[in-house]
Amino acid sequence: MNLQIRKIVVWVEETHRECGRSIEPATRKAVAVAVVANPFAGRYAEDLEPLMETGAELGGLLGNRCVDALGIRPHAAESYGKAAMVGENGELEHAAAILHPRLGTPLRAAVEKGAALVPSSKKMGGPGQVLDVPLGHKDAAYVRSHFDGAEVRLNDAPRADEIMVAVAVTDSGRPLPRIGGLTADEAVGKDGLR
Repeated sequence: MNLQIRKIVVWVEETHRECGRSIEPATRKAVAVAVVANPFAGRYAEDLEPLMETGAELGGLLGNRCVDALGIRPHAAESYGKAAMVGENGELEHAAAILHPRLGTPLRAAVEKGAALVPSSKKMGGPGQVLDVPLGHKDAAYVRSHFDGAEVRLNDAPRADEIMVAVAVTDSGRPLPRIGGLTADEAVGKDGLR
């Protein structure tokens, strides 16, 4: 691994009750965050290949950490998402280089399949700022019960010359979904939409 990782943080959120109702089984989201050095902080570079390689390495690393944290087999993952926050000496294109060209393939391998696009967000920020990781069903984008998000905040990241990269994986949709549409059980997962 050619990464300069300062830290990795992993946690699981479980929701057992919502609006006075029990959620059984509990809905669960895992988030894995890596804080990495930005080799292009403070300077313009035409070729962002090193960040694309970073994305390829982080997709599998963070995806597997999420699956392990949930204690599930990869095929049991239901939704996923990715996000990155670039410190003040970076630029949004640095986050895009990590998230888009190559992070998705190893993340899909970590959750077995993943026909749908991986929802993503990117922003600039500093230590303690919130990064929202959008979530969607991994195989069928039209499964409304899985439109969700996870919030990431680290008190010391990203520093000016860093990028904070987050991957989220769930084993369920939102608690008490009831807005209709395609259900997870009905999803075919061939075209990434239905």
